[in-house]
Amino acid sequence: MLTVLLTYCGAGAIAGFLAGLFGIGGGIVIVPMLIYVMGAQGVSDGVLMHMALGTSMAGIMFTSVSSFMAHHRRGAVRWEVVRGIIFGIFTGTFLGSCFAAAMPTGFLKGFFCVFLYMVATRMLMNKKSKALRELPGTLGMFAAGNIIGGVSSLVGIGGGTLSVPFMAWCNIPIHHAIGTSAAIGLPIAVAGTAGYIYNGLGMASLPAYSIGYINLPALFGIAGASILTAPLGVRLAHRLPVERLKQVFAVLLYIVGTKMLTGLI
Repeated sequence: MLTVLLTYCGAGAIAGFLAGLFGIGGGIVIVPMLIYVMGAQGVSDGVLMHMALGTSMAGIMFTSVSSFMAHHRRGAVRWEVVRGIIFGIFTGTFLGSCFAAAMPTGFLKGFFCVFLYMVATRMLMNKKSKALRELPGTLGMFAAGNIIGGVSSLVGIGGGTLSVPFMAWCNIPIHHAIGTSAAIGLPIAVAGTAGYIYNGLGMASLPAYSIGYINLPALFGIAGASILTAPLGVRLAHRLPVERLKQVFAVLLYIVGTKMLTGLI
């Protein structure tokens, strides 16, 4: 048991450092690591991807709180945006996790690989969203929340990859978009975790010490370590040519996505 926990701590330390260094959500790093480590621990392939996604979502509950509080202290969280989008976030994320629970591992891995390619391409191109309009009305925000939450639950992330470009597109200053996205990550994580727990209860082939599709040793190991190492990545990001590093990391994402797709084929 101790060896398993230390393995997850090591994976979390790497994930947190990379997330802080490249300014991306930890889920994009944590999910592939969970797939690898859980697979090595003998987790059944039938529930492997579900466990990785669910555990990643649960870990975001811990990391998002410290993140959005830091942004809030700097006045970078637009709480009116959070209030306007939160209901759509809750419904989209919960329903998305229910949909994911009903899908086979192959579909989820394929969807995740496509998402990796999209993120990597955006990083390579260094593409920034053009500000075009104001925030939509109530129905528009509800729809946006459903899309952001639904996709986030399918790939085990806190939504920043989607919510930051959306808010920048709606003329929200980028530092406010990032801070607000961190706050939106908490309801995404809560709803996603609830969905993965609910849909995983009573499932066969779950590893020991699991609640639904949330594995507790993996959760505590990865969340605890990533919280400690993420600030180190952030600190180093201010000293290194991060744009060049992002290009290298994008290539790594292509390799990870391709390896997962090859395994599927």
